[in-house]
Amino acid sequence: MRPVTERDIRDSFVNCTKGEARRLAVPRDLATRPWDDLDFLGWRDPASPERAYLVTESGERLVGVALRLATHAGRTRRGMCSLCLTTHPGDGVSLMTARKAGRDGQQGNSVGVYVCTDLACSLYLRGRRQVEIGGRLRESLTLEQQVERTTANVAAFLHKITG
Repeated sequence: MRPVTERDIRDSFVNCTKGEARRLAVPRDLATRPWDDLDFLGWRDPASPERAYLVTESGERLVGVALRLATHAGRTRRGMCSLCLTTHPGDGVSLMTARKAGRDGQQGNSVGVYVCTDLACSLYLRGRRQVEIGGRLRESLTLEQQVERTTANVAAFLHKITG
């Protein structure tokens, strides 16, 4: 992913108002992010842990979506991220929902996806972040093919949001 600025991020959101995009918490460490290793930028709001955000390149433009984490209590089983296929114990995978863009979103419609709770899919793929117990399944696909699959999964999720 190419490096992006705070303004780029705020201007990219498709499923929230301009005022909501202006108020959301943007990471302060954008200058030090490992951009070459990121397929998308994802982060959790430190002041509001049930909020998360995902920004990715779609063609020549950035597309950002605001997400909400579903609440779950006492989950002890394993989960698999629908984007990067990393397995995590406990709450390492969360259901995140996004309000749909446009009129559908204004009517309260949303879509959901199970994703790594820390949104670090790109780093798990590349072995730059490890899951304490379990983790990446052995695959016959190359890293490039796994990255292509992950970006296709992200694009399919965004398509459900934007229509």
